[in-house]
Amino acid sequence: MTEHALWVPFFRAIVVFVYFLLVTAVLIWAERRIVARMQARLGPNRIGPLGALQTLVDGVKMFFKEDVTPAMVDRPVFVLAPLIGVIAGFLSMAVIPIGGEVTLLGETFTLVVSDLNVGVLWILAMGSIHVYSVFLAGWSSNSPYPLMGGVRASAQMISYEIAQGLAVASVVIYTGSLRVGDIVAAQSGDGLIPGMPGWNAIVLFPAFLIFTIGMVAEAGRPPFDLAEAEGELVGGFHTEYSGMKFGMFMLAEFMNVVTMSAIMVTLFFGGPSGPTFGLPDSVAWIMPMFWFFVKMAAFIFFFILLRGALPRYRYDRLMALGWKVLVPVGLVWALVTAAIVLLAEQTVLSTEVRIGLGIAAAVLVGALLFVGAAPEDADAIPDERDPHDDAAQAPGAADRIEDSEEVGT
Repeated sequence: MTEHALWVPFFRAIVVFVYFLLVTAVLIWAERRIVARMQARLGPNRIGPLGALQTLVDGVKMFFKEDVTPAMVDRPVFVLAPLIGVIAGFLSMAVIPIGGEVTLLGETFTLVVSDLNVGVLWILAMGSIHVYSVFLAGWSSNSPYPLMGGVRASAQMISYEIAQGLAVASVVIYTGSLRVGDIVAAQSGDGLIPGMPGWNAIVLFPAFLIFTIGMVAEAGRPPFDLAEAEGELVGGFHTEYSGMKFGMFMLAEFMNVVTMSAIMVTLFFGGPSGPTFGLPDSVAWIMPMFWFFVKMAAFIFFFILLRGALPRYRYDRLMALGWKVLVPVGLVWALVTAAIVLLAEQTVLSTEVRIGLGIAAAVLVGALLFVGAAPEDADAIPDERDPHDDAAQAPGAADRIEDSEEVGT
């Protein structure tokens, strides 16, 4: 590993921190504007151009708002819970490269806080720690609705972490490395088909689909926001929170969207890699940052569209989707990926054979996906018909109705 001057790691950490924080602030504003347009409203439009400063004003308001702490809460855990969510969100970004190599003051370095040898495991570990934030918030509130929201969130996140882990395992097996930098480098250049990008989303399409569904559930975003579910649980795990503590939960939620989008881009879409169009080196260093932002913005927009277009999923179907569909399909695809990689190492497989095997495996996984997603039996749906309708269809019902009408008259 190349030794850098002492200011370099501090500079990288500050740049990455500010970058993701600014993207999160823009996301909060953009989501309110886009969802408003989808619902024929205007959204924030008073403070700043197009309401762009509304997020800043809301943050200041929450900072100075009265912080009410109910008497029945477990105070140390109640205060610690929102901090865990925010800290885990920032630490997840430490291994994600937001740009290529930059030369500044005689030092050449990559815009990533630390490219760990086990960077993929670091991302999964930080996602697991985030579960504690939600569960401890519900448990420490000593209130029924927050506790139910915390239990829901724990079951949901743990369930979908398994599916996500299997999807990431396919990427690790195919790439042959746990280092995020190696995964990004493996996706640069042409893919299996000349002229097409070498993104893992193409060659590992089933894993990409599984990770896409899993990241929405992990972020607790609609249609998988069962841990908050205002119509059922008032506010879920953060019902008893107010002031800046509630603001930290809101920040962690939106930060999760940015983090999940960045992880998706890094693992499946080549991260900051992209064409530089022959620009000189003095300007070309901007292009990786530009491509990373464009790719990440596309998935952030996808999150926003889901919120504005889909209704909330039913909880039993949410768990069934995770355990009965995504986990089996992810396991099968990880085994298929390992088999193809092993065959490619042991024997010389042509590009056409590898593409054929991949398509056949994708079709098999797709068949399993549709079979597992088949609707439940009609017997499981409760009968909500009016009992008087059944009585009216019984033998002699017409005579009894006529008699009752005569008595009434």
